[in-house]
Amino acid sequence: MNTNMLGAINNAMDLCMQENSDMVLLGEDIGKDGGVFRVTDGLFDKYGAERVIDTPLAESGIVGTAIGMALAGMHPVPELQFASFMYLSFSQLVNHAARYRERTRSAMSLPMIIRTPVSGGVRTLEHHSESPEAFFAHPGGIIVVEPSTPYDAKGLFIAAAHLNDPVLFLEPTKLYRLFKQEVPDAMYEVPIGKASVLKEGDDITIITYGTMASIVSDVVEKKKVSAHVIDLCTINPLDEKTIIEGAKKTGRVLVVHEAPTSFGVGAEVSARIAEKAMYELDAPIMRVASPSFPYPFPGYEQYYLPNGNRIGSAIDKLLSM
Repeated sequence: MNTNMLGAINNAMDLCMQENSDMVLLGEDIGKDGGVFRVTDGLFDKYGAERVIDTPLAESGIVGTAIGMALAGMHPVPELQFASFMYLSFSQLVNHAARYRERTRSAMSLPMIIRTPVSGGVRTLEHHSESPEAFFAHPGGIIVVEPSTPYDAKGLFIAAAHLNDPVLFLEPTKLYRLFKQEVPDAMYEVPIGKASVLKEGDDITIITYGTMASIVSDVVEKKKVSAHVIDLCTINPLDEKTIIEGAKKTGRVLVVHEAPTSFGVGAEVSARIAEKAMYELDAPIMRVASPSFPYPFPGYEQYYLPNGNRIGSAIDKLLSM
């Protein structure tokens, strides 16, 4: 089928709910309304109110209820309407969802997928455009994935549905309807914890994920640069092998992400390269990311977010070293 990311995720949920009668969806307006972005559209009519559950506006309650469901043997898929609303459920996610396997020495597992739209570029208000991946990758215990294509979105969701651990499934808002791609109708998995090499190249390695993956690819194409482009796909656990091999291959590394620069995924990727590939580098590792201050109002986001010009300038600078 030819579909966008929204359709791919909807199809993945449908197939997984057919496969597993214990899977339930819950969240604000996900039932009759099909969710704020219509990602769950049609699933309420197909599976009914017992499996596609409209909840009160209480993020901590949504996640807490899902944790209880998972512990009782179900496979819940809670949706948090926007990424920054997740902070209201931070304690449930970090103190409970992330810890049950360790706390019980693997006697109890917690199969659940927490879905939420992330990132900006669509002129929403600042509380609707966060990129919170580093918050939830930091403590461990939560798998964090962020697809950049419809194909990866469907495959990663199905892979997550076959795990017994909590998975934070981040869905870049801008990519929901940005482009379509051929996606198999049947079930398939994209391996969690494995990065994707989008383009082979010899002069510079660019490591990215989420919304920035397509922007990086466009810049590389326009500049006709021999770039080795890596899409992380999974934030936690990182595919360190692919990252290090990519860094050693070209000797020049640029990390690009939408989240703020400080203490982010780019810093972690850079540190691992510095630890394990320092002597193969021909230039300092560079990062292109958003400034380290809160997301601005819509009229200013074009000055805040990384763009093709900033990425292109960083590529030129690295290649000149």
